[in-house]
Amino acid sequence: QVVGGKVKKPGKRGRKPAKIDLKAKLERSRQSARECRARKKLRYQYLEELVSSRERAICALREELEMYKQWCMAMDQGKIPSEIKALLTGEEQGKGQQNSTKLAKAVKIEANSSNP
Repeated sequence: QVVGGKVKKPGKRGRKPAKIDLKAKLERSRQSARECRARKKLRYQYLEELVSSRERAICALREELEMYKQWCMAMDQGKIPSEIKALLTGEEQGKGQQNSTKLAKAVKIEANSSNP
């Protein structure tokens, strides 16, 4: 056959449909669905674990924030919390600067690690 100046071959283009056994096709479909459900279950488990770990981190940061608020209220009343006294007495010995630097770094690292 000649169509538009080109020779056209008889038959359809592309891949010829193979004679696929219907039972095998249904079994592959069921297997694919099982695998999809398993992947979905794993994904949800991972997300639940991620949420719970973030919630624990939030609780720890809230406790830390509350501790700092209490320290500030105590200092506003003219009282110095024992933890800050320990830092100040450590500075007099020359170790306090290292401790306060370590504390500041630890706070920064903890704050950064809790951010997503």
